[in-house]
Amino acid sequence: MFQPNMNMEGHNQLHHMLDMTQNTSESDIARIRDDDFDSATKSGSDNHEGASGDDQDQRPKKKRYHRHTQHQIQEMESFFKECPHPDDKQRKELSRELGLEPLQIKFWFQNKRTQMKTQHERHENTHLRTDNEKLRADNMRYRDALSNSSCPNCGGPTAIGEMSFDEHHLRLENARLREEIDRISAIAAKYVGKPVVNYPLLSPPVPPPRPLELGVGNFGGQPGIGGEMYGAGDLLRSISAPTEADKPMIIELAVAAMEELVKMAQMGEPLWMTNQLDGTSTLHEDEYFRTFPRGIGPRPTGFKCEASRETAVVIMNHINLVELVMDVDQWSTVFSGIVSRAMTLEVLSTGVAGNYNGALQVMTAEFQVPSPLVPTRESYYVRYCKQLSDGTWAVVDVSLDSLRPSPAVRCRRRPSGCLIQEMPNGYSKVTWVEHVEVDDRGVHNLYRQLVSSGHAFGAKRWVATLDRQCERLASAMATNIPSGDVGVITNQEGRKSMLKLAERMVISFCAGVSASTAHTWTTLSGTGADDVRVMTRKSIDDPGRPPGIVLSAATSFWLPVSPKRVFDFLRDENYRNEWDILSNGGVVQEMAHIANGRDTGNCVSLLRVNSANSSQSNMLILQESCNDPTASFVIYAPVDIVAMNLVLNGGDPDYVALLPSGFAILPDGTSDLGGGAIGEADSGGSLLTVAFQILVDSVPTAKLSLGSVATVNNLIACTVERIKASLSPENA
Repeated sequence: MFQPNMNMEGHNQLHHMLDMTQNTSESDIARIRDDDFDSATKSGSDNHEGASGDDQDQRPKKKRYHRHTQHQIQEMESFFKECPHPDDKQRKELSRELGLEPLQIKFWFQNKRTQMKTQHERHENTHLRTDNEKLRADNMRYRDALSNSSCPNCGGPTAIGEMSFDEHHLRLENARLREEIDRISAIAAKYVGKPVVNYPLLSPPVPPPRPLELGVGNFGGQPGIGGEMYGAGDLLRSISAPTEADKPMIIELAVAAMEELVKMAQMGEPLWMTNQLDGTSTLHEDEYFRTFPRGIGPRPTGFKCEASRETAVVIMNHINLVELVMDVDQWSTVFSGIVSRAMTLEVLSTGVAGNYNGALQVMTAEFQVPSPLVPTRESYYVRYCKQLSDGTWAVVDVSLDSLRPSPAVRCRRRPSGCLIQEMPNGYSKVTWVEHVEVDDRGVHNLYRQLVSSGHAFGAKRWVATLDRQCERLASAMATNIPSGDVGVITNQEGRKSMLKLAERMVISFCAGVSASTAHTWTTLSGTGADDVRVMTRKSIDDPGRPPGIVLSAATSFWLPVSPKRVFDFLRDENYRNEWDILSNGGVVQEMAHIANGRDTGNCVSLLRVNSANSSQSNMLILQESCNDPTASFVIYAPVDIVAMNLVLNGGDPDYVALLPSGFAILPDGTSDLGGGAIGEADSGGSLLTVAFQILVDSVPTAKLSLGSVATVNNLIACTVERIKASLSPENA
């Protein structure tokens, strides 16, 4: 375990954060008068107008103020609601429309953001002061009630009949609150060097502030699904919340891990050795153990070290980015291609002053590569968030396996996480460190090179996924339909509903394609395709899935062409009839298109299959394709025409039944894996996972027939053969 030399600055800060929750006053928050905003705007206008050297002479002149017209203010207010951080192009456009200088526009938006922040802080302070007064009044009432003699258990009088039931309840609650304050004070005192006072455990552990949170577990994060696919007794669910005796040790681990993460993110050589050819960083392990001698213990026998660091600038505000990482639902949704399941066991601290500064969460998570040939990595850890300075935050994870020793643990997280720094115009700079020790002997030979290189689970994949997902979120929040979006989407609400439906489809696909401990895969032999694996589940009372028995089938194989070429082939509707047996040779037409980022391949499409047989009804297919330098996906699902019409008109997409199928494309790891080579168009071969979900019986209690298994098996085998034939080097 960590036995760190805790620096006084870290201890004092933790003590200060705990103290702030009880001593917040209006004097702690900057006050800005309502008329300051207009004055600052006038000042900004004058500064821009400037004066010549001759004018700045002997005697002071009265400052000239430029008052914006009501029309100008209304137009800027309206624009601010949609975009509080306009870029240079938008400021120039506003200046032309309103007859103002771009610098005046810039000052107005800067001052408006300051005003909004101040109003928010003032409101928060008022709320805190009201709560403080209420607690003070309650405390006085409790103190008066406790003036009588008390029993050793509850602090109340020995004769309960002398007081009301409510008063007795208040006295019990006050005793519990006193105990909790003593416990927190004892932990805080430990970090400022004062003796720790032993505190009695007179009441059960305080429950977490919110119920257990599930991420993308239970096949796509939908509650109440159950069935054979996800057992209730798997490893992640069997881990219990920490005990009261564990919590001081967890806090100590988290504080020391934060110090290590910040140094790991900022230090260069000799800790990180830079490859001069591609710019990648490799951890010098001997230097690491010299720099951080008090870690979580020696590496277990048979485990390998994987350490990587990556930096990128992403299009998301730093505060929103911190909230995304600290909310298990948002985090597991954004990283659904990497996180197959996640759960918050207990929230030890929610932070102070209404944000995540000082937040501590005990979590479990399962990390995946989208293939049934790579075992998932389960981890039990604490996540700690800290504000390092104004505009700079850090979030660190570190394993708690020492608290729950288990021979089944095959992955330990040494301090890993991200440094988040505020950048102009709503961007953030993210430095990601991923440092694990893992037993990867269960990985199939097909994926061994990719996994052993560190690129399958490393920092580059986390950062690339985050960058792509931030672009997707920015697209979803756009207030007007971009010119690149075409087709039957005619309003903003329809656009949002379609994006939300596609997001659920992607999450569901990713959650069901990996070798999770919650899956029971059966391998079929003699199929004509490499290692086809199947599993079944029952779908009952789930509005997002058709009821009945669902059969899933997946296989992974190698292709001697680049991931970029595979991705472009599979996402293009013009090539779909070359591999999609279900389209039955019909002409595929794109009816709607929503762009999701810089890469033209990142989009959501609604496709219509015009069957060659006029007697058959046309079929609609919802498809999302996404591509980044580390992984690509093409995921689709047949959708009901009536249901999609409701979605396109802004209806609730949660009640559209989906059974997603699709492809996960990864580099094979045999090329030069440095820098950006892993995602370049002409580098190496590809590892392709094909996965189908088919409703084989609409009655959930029915028995699965061997004929159904054979049909799905033939479907996936034929699809694989068609893809191999179309992408063979001879057809290049």
